[in-house]
Order: sequence, then structure tokens, then C-alpha cells
Amino acid sequence: MKTIMVASGKGGTGKSTVSVLLGARLAAGGKKVLLIELDSGLRSVDIISGVYGKTVYDIEDVLCGRCSGEKAVVASPLYPGLSVISAPYEGGEVTQEALSALCSAMGPFFDYVILDTAAGMGAPFRAAKVCAQQALLVLTPDPVALRDGRIVSDALYDSGMPEIRLIVNRVTPKTFQTGAVRDLDECIDTVCAQLIGVLPDSAELQIAAAKGTALPNDCLAFTAIDRIARRLEGQRIALAVQ
Repeated sequence: MKTIMVASGKGGTGKSTVSVLLGARLAAGGKKVLLIELDSGLRSVDIISGVYGKTVYDIEDVLCGRCSGEKAVVASPLYPGLSVISAPYEGGEVTQEALSALCSAMGPFFDYVILDTAAGMGAPFRAAKVCAQQALLVLTPDPVALRDGRIVSDALYDSGMPEIRLIVNRVTPKTFQTGAVRDLDECIDTVCAQLIGVLPDSAELQIAAAKGTALPNDCLAFTAIDRIARRLEGQRIALAVQ
């Protein structure tokens, strides 16, 4: 089992949406994937993955011992092979020890565990970086997101994270014409993380996430997510940039 944490500096970069769709594409390739949402109070993974109304227990119930991990796991009806443990609507505390124990317990049943952390470097971030073998930073190409992403990247490097990769989200053909950020190279240099994928600003993706429907496979966002998943699997494949 490989554990991947998905992080960002500031909120609103699309981290949870990327977590769900990336898990979905890994699952489509035959992998068994568990997505654990750690952003207590800002729950969204249940809607994006289509499990809204189907959850009985959440990650807080598991980590505080009210139920076992398998009781909180819900299979996504949209994406076969992807399962979810949702965050609570409010409250909850994520500790390193409890999260590590949960990841270890899930190991025999899944090929990937994806930890959707909260924005910033609070308790969910600190717990996830102890458990994960790889970190994905999901950032938008604007100065604030990139600056905050660098702070997160430095913290991950300082903790000894073996692999840190950058996903630049919501890129349009005009993104780098404003002068605020020059190009993708500036994004990479600012964050100091190797680029693994670029996601377009996509109406199809936004609609799918908001309505809890599957992302259409004939849109550019689908191709971009699929390529990130395949690159994570070790395939040498070009970035989906347009």
C-alpha cells in the first residue's frame, strides 16, 4: 500500500476535488483506493465522490474509537474501486498515532490510501506527513497560493518527505498573460517541487464536483487527471497542457 497526502497552502485550490478524481482514475486502472478526508468542518468529499447521504460514521468516529475503520468506509457509486471515509461536519481531532494506526489497518485491503488534508499546516497536515510516502501539492497559479505552497513544501522537505510533487490547477490559455505569474517554470521554481500535472480551468469539472456526478471522460480535465494518475503509477507520459 502507498499512502499519498494531498495538501495546499491556502484554501480553495481544488485539493479535495483533485483527491477524489485522482483516486477515481487510480481505481479505474485496477487499484483499490481509499480516500480519507481530514478537513473537519469543511466536508466536501462525500458530495464530490457521490456518497452524500450514505455515510453513517466519519473519520472522527474512527480516530476516537467509536467504530472500526471498515465501518466508516463507503464505496463510491460514481467511481468503482474508490472508497471514502468522510470528515465530520464539525469538530474532531486528528492525531498522528490514531491516523497511523488506521492507515496500517487499511493496508491489507487497499493499494492506495489518499489523505485529503486541510489547507495549511494544522493537525491534519502534521498527522498526514507522518503516514505518507508521497505528498501532492495542489496549487493555483497565483502569487499567494504559490507563496503559501512554498512554505508547505519547505515544511515537507524539512520533515524528510521522500517525494513531493506539484499539481497546478485551474490553468487557462490566458493564465500567464496577466504578468502576475510568468509561466509554469515560475510556479515550479517558487514552490521548489517537481511538476507532475497541470489541470485546466474546467466547467465540466466544476459541475461534476458541485452536483456529485461523474466527470465526463471526453473533457480535457478528465485527460489531465488520467495522466497524473498514470504518472503516479510510473508511466512516462506527457503533461496534458493546452
